[in-house]
Amino acid sequence: MVRRVRAAAGPAGAAALLALAACSGGSGEDGQGKSKGGPGGAGNGPVQVGFVVVQPTAVPTISDLPGRTVAFESSQVRPQITGVIQKRFFTEGALVKRGQPLYQIDPSLYRAAANQASANVANAQATFAAAKTRADRYKPLADMEAISAQDYTDAVATQRQAAASIDVNRAQLDTARVNLRFTTVPAPITGRIGRSLFTVGALVSATQADPLATIQQLDPIFVDIQQSSANLLALRRALASGGAAPARAEVTLKLEDGTDYGIKGTVEFAEVVVDPTTGTVTLRARFPNPQSLLLPGMFVRAQFAQSIQNNAFLVPQAAISRDAKGAASLFVVGADNKAVQRTIQADRTQGAYWVVTGGLRPGDKVITQGLANLRPGAAITAVPANAPQPVKAPSAEQMEKMQAGKSKAG
Repeated sequence: MVRRVRAAAGPAGAAALLALAACSGGSGEDGQGKSKGGPGGAGNGPVQVGFVVVQPTAVPTISDLPGRTVAFESSQVRPQITGVIQKRFFTEGALVKRGQPLYQIDPSLYRAAANQASANVANAQATFAAAKTRADRYKPLADMEAISAQDYTDAVATQRQAAASIDVNRAQLDTARVNLRFTTVPAPITGRIGRSLFTVGALVSATQADPLATIQQLDPIFVDIQQSSANLLALRRALASGGAAPARAEVTLKLEDGTDYGIKGTVEFAEVVVDPTTGTVTLRARFPNPQSLLLPGMFVRAQFAQSIQNNAFLVPQAAISRDAKGAASLFVVGADNKAVQRTIQADRTQGAYWVVTGGLRPGDKVITQGLANLRPGAAITAVPANAPQPVKAPSAEQMEKMQAGKSKAG
């Protein structure tokens, strides 16, 4: 029987027999299809598993949160006087500079009021000059008792009233000049101006509800990020206990179409109040926006590290399983080449890894391959993960059994 098998095995037949032997040897079954394995389910000795050696490391706590873009500065252009718009000096959507004239309101009435106030000042100055001359003339006469003391007192009082009248008229002149200056409406900030809500010929007033236009500064730009108060509370407790260290809050953005913004920003501050309707706290980040790609009101997703968790382990996700209650566990290589099951604390993922904060020790060999049907206490042969698996040539006994099976099938 053995001689016939060897004669029939050419180069192609030998390759096929090697493949069949490898499959048969790893199946854990004998020629009758019955398992011969022990507690680990292996048919021909210990189960071969792959492991990785884990060491503690500093793992950043990455938050992925929704946010909205907000203009860095926003100002409404409003009239401060009542009048009819004569001119508009800007192009809608253009970049305007602070102080740049935007609208011209009819100045006729305000120019006339300024001229009248100026004349009132001149009149008050003339009255003051006459009152001062009289008071100066009465003083020596009063000293010689040529006039009564009351006449001199009245003259001095009239002089003082004339001086006060000058101040009153000068204040009115200042007000008139301010109102005249308000007939030209300037840009309050530098930024990009929107559409004009009023046209030439429209009557505007300081008490109207609508602005003339709105200016927004877009470079830089703010992103308001919403974080739940519960997560923020847990973060602050971790920082207070020393289990985590604060991280430099660099923020990256994903836009509405799923692409990366490409420019990093920084967290400026967190509000000190919780929104009672949503239970969230607003974090504000600042981003450069040189191309004006970000516009106010856009929905984005912000990713940033709020803290760094010390002495955590990064374990491949394939190594960890959970029971019906959600408890996480994994297998490690024991000192006697037995599979040891450990219960661990793994609350979050980072990329392809679970972040394990409890249940592991530095240098543990965590089993990541060969986990199918692995049981606690099973005998194992541990090799580094992703090591090449040797394929052994089939023995004469295996080849005889496979040939006998083929004969019976024929």
